[in-house]
Amino acid sequence: MELRSARVLTALALALSVAACGGGTDQNEKPVATPTVTLGRSDAAVGSPLDMTYRFVVAPDAPAFGEDYWVFVHFLDVDGELMWTDDHQPPTPTKQWKPGQTIEYSRTLFVPKFPYVGETRVEVGIFSPKSQARLPLAGTSRGQRAITVSTFNLRLQSDNLFVVFRDGWHETEVGDESSGIEWQWSKKEGTLSFRNPKRDVVFFLQTDEPVMALPEPQQSLIALAYYEGLTHTEIAERTGVPLGTVKTRLRTAMMTLRDRLKGVGAPTPFTS
Repeated sequence: MELRSARVLTALALALSVAACGGGTDQNEKPVATPTVTLGRSDAAVGSPLDMTYRFVVAPDAPAFGEDYWVFVHFLDVDGELMWTDDHQPPTPTKQWKPGQTIEYSRTLFVPKFPYVGETRVEVGIFSPKSQARLPLAGTSRGQRAITVSTFNLRLQSDNLFVVFRDGWHETEVGDESSGIEWQWSKKEGTLSFRNPKRDVVFFLQTDEPVMALPEPQQSLIALAYYEGLTHTEIAERTGVPLGTVKTRLRTAMMTLRDRLKGVGAPTPFTS
């Protein structure tokens, strides 16, 4: 009888442990906000734009945000494997979020070239870029404070409208493996071409001049290297800066620009 009782108590303890680790918000911490995401379409092809509207309803009793947190956005396949991300800083910094306030904004994501078709789950959360700690949110969660907000069907690209980067462009650069982001630096002038679709289309051109965010010495070197196409040695000869310093400044500048380009926002659409 004692052995049987012990087994029953052990099973009960295990059941309670599993329930405590299940989905939903952490039991001991109140959610600071409730996130929702509305997609512009229920299916999207590889390489196509996907409009996403984010909405965060801050809890009435939410404490003040001690820092400017970022929003992480994860795209997972049907098996729960992470395919790519779209982490970003919300347009309204979280330090300005107030209890009971609704924060809403939109972004356009270009679905990256990923070898997968099928249901895609979207999860979001709020995290500290300093400590990587995540804040508790209200909603359906499969763990790690990631809230499931939407799903869509990912399909192969059926349109053969490919943009060709002709003269005036550097080689394609990519972000980290999970970002799905690619970009190309233009030189002084660049030429793009694509086949006439013979129908109304929307052409998205995303431009940025992140060089302006760099300190002046790095701005000048980037301009000489990328806009004028000078080598490191030629830059050193023209500016009088030691070759080793030129290389160090350019490497530091490129790391800064790469981090900035990973978090670019929505592109500006042009209707053609």
